[in-house]
Amino acid sequence: MKIQTKAEVLEILKMPYEEFNNTIKQKAKEVHVNNNENSVNVTALFGYDNICKNQCKYCGMRAGNSGLKRYRIGIDDAKKTEEAVKKLGIKRVFLISGEDPKYDFKDIVSMVEYGKKIGLFVSLAAGEFSIDQYRALENVGLDEYVLKFETSNRDMFTKIKPSTNFEKRMKCIEYIKNSKIELASGNIIGLPHQTLEQVADDIILMKELNISWAPVIPYMPVPNTPLAKEGGRGSLQTTIKEISILRIMMPKVNITAQQPGEDAKNGLADIQGNLNALSAGANMLFVDMLPKNLVKDFNVIDNRMIEGIDNVNKLVEMSGMNWLRNLNF
Repeated sequence: MKIQTKAEVLEILKMPYEEFNNTIKQKAKEVHVNNNENSVNVTALFGYDNICKNQCKYCGMRAGNSGLKRYRIGIDDAKKTEEAVKKLGIKRVFLISGEDPKYDFKDIVSMVEYGKKIGLFVSLAAGEFSIDQYRALENVGLDEYVLKFETSNRDMFTKIKPSTNFEKRMKCIEYIKNSKIELASGNIIGLPHQTLEQVADDIILMKELNISWAPVIPYMPVPNTPLAKEGGRGSLQTTIKEISILRIMMPKVNITAQQPGEDAKNGLADIQGNLNALSAGANMLFVDMLPKNLVKDFNVIDNRMIEGIDNVNKLVEMSGMNWLRNLNF
């Protein structure tokens, strides 16, 4: 089965869910089994800084959220966290922060360099950088940079991300694509006023960018953010459909399986939400490395919640999948 055009993507997005569940979803799972040995890619998630200069209208860490307790974890403690990841037997670390102008870029470079030194696959998400900064990260061996385009619709992008613009975001993505760093990128599913045609455009853009990882989740409104006044949570069914479409279109791509379920209070730790995503072709699960007293403060989305390694082991067992422990990089 091949999915190549926007029309084909849109047909699946509009398909009755029961029909999708019995056809496309099963095919996507088959593609993952045949191409990736039915494996789960486990990644340690470390939100080392929740300070951000931007005013993204959907984000709980936006600069305008005065009620959030802010923190900035220093380089020494960040390196200790990377060592802890290694001791857990996890091969990948995802370093993520707000776009904090006061976090020394040299420390970010050092964090990446140290992760590579101790044998980790290192992904980084710290916002928009200059071409020289991306080159510095490339020079110390950064494996992957995560920069979501959020939406391929320029007007919607301008509305939800007033601190930047679509052209600048795509220029940064171009810098990454022209380097040796892999690009992880994707959309937010179910933003207020978003159409299925726009979701289809987003999926086509992910394919065109030849991304390494699709960090896609549904829109999960954060109380007291401007966008929360305009609509509720994005469709779980559309999210599962997008996961299966991406798996069929890009058999080797990593796709976030840490997905919400019916009970919004469970956030991304919802067991059934995670299992449903895994059964649709997703393959990436996360272990949160933040100290417990800081977990609630890294709240890009409402009720983010990601559990520890015991939860991953349980999900892998329940799904009948395999934990991918040997990465070639």
